[in-house]
Amino acid sequence: MGFRLKTSKKTKDIFDEIGASSNLKPYALCKIAIALSLQCEENIDKYNSDTNGMELQRTTVTGDLDALYKCLMESYVGTHLTDDDYFPNHTKKHIDRGTELLLSNYKYAGGNLEKFLNQLINKGDVSI
Repeated sequence: MGFRLKTSKKTKDIFDEIGASSNLKPYALCKIAIALSLQCEENIDKYNSDTNGMELQRTTVTGDLDALYKCLMESYVGTHLTDDDYFPNHTKKHIDRGTELLLSNYKYAGGNLEKFLNQLINKGDVSI
């Protein structure tokens, strides 16, 4: 069972960019990224990325909601995930893919945290 994952370099850069303007920390951005990724219909297994970014601890990413995150990811793929498949494999993929979606949505909101959150709420994406 893995307790650490390494994000992609692109994810690290996006977290740095959004974090600088919003003061959100990587653990908060991870949760938003996972929520955005879980809304995508495209199969997560096809998503590939490098491991040259930041290292994140399992407890930092999922905290006391680890079982909930695993259930959400199992529901997404429609099958049981072993602990190793869930973390770090699927979790990393959802973080990396979701971070790209996060940046796109954040830029669409003008790079403003309040506008970004309002946009998610008004769009109906309040699952985050």
